[in-house]
Amino acid sequence: MLRCFGLALSLALSASCVWSAELAKPVRMGCGIMTFETVPGWGLGEDGKSQIGPTHGGVVIDKAGNIYTSAQMGVFVFSPEGKVVRRFVGDQYSNIHDMEIRDEGDAEFIYGARNAAAEGIKFHAETGDILLTLKFPEESGLKLTKFAPTAITVAPNGDIILSDGYASNHIFKFDKTGKYLSHFGVKGNGMKEFNTAHGMTLDTRYDPPRLLICDRNHTPKGRLLHYTLEGEFIEEVVTGLGMPTSVAVQGDYVSVPDLHGRLVILDKSNTIMAVLGHNADPSKRGNFNVPQDQWVEGVFSGTHGSYWDKDGNLYVQDWNVSGRLMKLVRVK
Repeated sequence: MLRCFGLALSLALSASCVWSAELAKPVRMGCGIMTFETVPGWGLGEDGKSQIGPTHGGVVIDKAGNIYTSAQMGVFVFSPEGKVVRRFVGDQYSNIHDMEIRDEGDAEFIYGARNAAAEGIKFHAETGDILLTLKFPEESGLKLTKFAPTAITVAPNGDIILSDGYASNHIFKFDKTGKYLSHFGVKGNGMKEFNTAHGMTLDTRYDPPRLLICDRNHTPKGRLLHYTLEGEFIEEVVTGLGMPTSVAVQGDYVSVPDLHGRLVILDKSNTIMAVLGHNADPSKRGNFNVPQDQWVEGVFSGTHGSYWDKDGNLYVQDWNVSGRLMKLVRVK
């Protein structure tokens, strides 16, 4: 794996430091069954510039294959070819930090965690109609000075789980109507504590499914944790991941963006299979202020969100001032 990864990194670093969709060539990264190629210029406008503005959010994909990414301005929906097919912009859609998508009956719905707005939301994936807003539950009896949700997921029965990752580090559970049910977790650096419960998803690799939680700032290295859907600690899954920001599951595999400018792929045993887009420049990794003209093809700067499509391709979002969303095509 190291040999393949080193080759991809060398190819990426040999690219022009002044990024241009016209000049950039596809870069191969990863190794073995987790080998990918970039698609230069994917998602950019006809002028070659980003269409979405600053990004600090997530990515999800609907049944039709459309890609949703959240930015400061709102949510942008792309076709697999990289064309914007619709958008939801404005105050009610701005700064969605994390998203999940769920098929419910005859429609699909987006669930979002909005740290700046201190809420979770649910809206129709096609029309944008907002159906549910989750504010801090006073019924919990907690006395918080700040509520800043960073992650959201949905249990098989429809219960909604919302992580207050930028504040108390409590994780709140609501039923599908938004009624508060319970909460668990506490801020700290112990085994069963969270030092920034930043990302979260339903880990469907197990039966019954578990919560897979990114403990981003755990010292000495970021880690992933398993909890039951009732909030009971199961295990520390893996450590040494830098600053894991989110998790996306497909089949037996998990993609884990690291804010330090790389994406890690784990198998069902939670062993690292591949590392994608590693940024070797300390001044550029974990750096929001890398403008588009300094992007390097195949090298990430602050990976924040990712999602798999049905063919095993990956879409990766950087935390980035210009708004960076990349398509990585799985090499068969």
